[in-house]
Amino acid sequence: MGKNNNKRTSLLVLTFHALLAAGCATSPPSNPDDICSIFREKKSWYREAKEAEEKWSSPVPTMMAILYQESRFVHDARPPRTKILGFIPGPRPSDAYGYPQALNSTWRTYQRATFNYGADRDDFGDAIDFVGWYNNTSARQCSIRPDDTYHLYLAYHEGHGGFNRRTFRNKGWLKSVSHKVSARAQTYRRQLASCESSLKRRRKFLGLF
Repeated sequence: MGKNNNKRTSLLVLTFHALLAAGCATSPPSNPDDICSIFREKKSWYREAKEAEEKWSSPVPTMMAILYQESRFVHDARPPRTKILGFIPGPRPSDAYGYPQALNSTWRTYQRATFNYGADRDDFGDAIDFVGWYNNTSARQCSIRPDDTYHLYLAYHEGHGGFNRRTFRNKGWLKSVSHKVSARAQTYRRQLASCESSLKRRRKFLGLF
């Protein structure tokens, strides 16, 4: 009986740790305003962000600022439901989902374009790769500099066709949001400059080059 109890206890401990690890993997970073803190807490995120940067020539601070604005790094984020008669939960305004708040149709376009058919919007590595791909497409189709976070976010929100038609022209609220995203990217850039050398050393030490 003692051996059986020990086995049960070990199994419960392993299950608890597995659940705890899963929760930590999907919970938002505890300090989303500090990119150094984010990457130290989320062990794989720096590697995945750098891979997206190297693949799509989209700076890490810009991609991270867009993800912050879209979901606050909540893996299963959805737009809030509309209200019927002011209090009855109604349908959601769109099918946007996950870290990047990508629409179903846009996500399918990304999957086809990159042949990444198994990509999920609630997976950080896939989400930041999507943002890098989208920004890269914006740079080519809309003639936006890769480091111009302000206009990249406008294109992210309005779509490439909408951006080229200047559908944002009379949307003061959207321009205000884009300025906030741009300011956050600048803050992230300064923060990352102070800690990236240590993040690179950790990446190398873990054999992730």
